[in-house]
Amino acid sequence: MSLIERAPAKINLSLQVVGRRADGYHELESLVVFSRSGDVLALDPGGGFELRVAGPTAQAAGELRKNLVAKAAHNLAARVEGLRFGALRLTKNLPVAAGIGGGSADAAAALRLLARANGLAPDDPRLLEAARATGADVPVCVAARARIMRGLGERLGPVLHLPPLPALLVNPRVRLETRSVFAQLELRGGKSTLAPHPPISSGLGFEALIGVLRKTRNDLEDAACVLAPVVGDALAVLAAAPGCRLARMSGSGATCFAIFETCRAAARAKKAILAAHADWWVKMALLN
Repeated sequence: MSLIERAPAKINLSLQVVGRRADGYHELESLVVFSRSGDVLALDPGGGFELRVAGPTAQAAGELRKNLVAKAAHNLAARVEGLRFGALRLTKNLPVAAGIGGGSADAAAALRLLARANGLAPDDPRLLEAARATGADVPVCVAARARIMRGLGERLGPVLHLPPLPALLVNPRVRLETRSVFAQLELRGGKSTLAPHPPISSGLGFEALIGVLRKTRNDLEDAACVLAPVVGDALAVLAAAPGCRLARMSGSGATCFAIFETCRAAARAKKAILAAHADWWVKMALLN
C-alpha cells in the first residue's frame, strides 16, 4: 500500500538578514508558515531507491540525481542502518526556484515517508540531522508548522499557534536562484543595522498578527527586484488589490503573497489578477 505525504509550500512572512558570516553565508531571522497544498509525494515501500517525478512543474525540477528528495533519502540512510527504501513518486505542483521551499518541502516529505516506512518516531533526532545535511530550509519543513527559524535555518523556535491567514500566492513565472539574490546584498561590516525582528508569540489574533508583521520586512525584496523587475510589478499588483492587508515577497523570490481578511476577497483578487496577467502562476492559500 502506498504511503502519501503532502509537501506544502513554505511561506516566509518575514525574512530579516542579521549578518554575513566569514564563510559567506547569511544569518537570518524569519517567520515561516505553510500553505495547505503544494507538491505530493508517495512511497511504495520495498526494493531499492527509485524516484519518478511528474506534474505541472516537473520539467523545471531538473535532474533526478540532484533532486533534494534523493539527497534527503541518502542522508537518512547514512544515519539509520538498514533503512528500507522503495519507489518514490513526486507530483510537482509548485513553481521551481520560487522562494516557497518546493524542493525543501519535498525533501522533508521524503524524510517523513521513510520514517513511517521504517517505524521511526517523528521526533527521531536522526530525521532532523538528515534534514540539516540536506538543505537550509529542510529542517523547518519537516514538521511544517509555523515557527521562527534562525541562523541558516538550522535553529528552530517553538511551534507557534497563529490564526489562519487567507492569502494569494503569485509567481510571475521567473526563476530566481537564492545565491544570486544574496549576492546583491550589501552589508557594511557584515552586520545589519536595521531594526531586529520583533518577538512573535502564540495566540495572536488576526489584527494583532498583521500589526506585528507590518513591523517586519523581507530584506531580499530589493535585491530580487533588481534581478527580476517583474517581482516589483507583482508586489504592486497585490498591494493594490481590494482588501489586501499586507503584500510581500516570500524567501528569495520570485513568489509574492498578499494577506486578506477573507477568502472571498482573495478569490476576487485572483480573478482580477489572472484576467490581467494570464501567464502568471496564481494560487489561493490558507496560511498557518
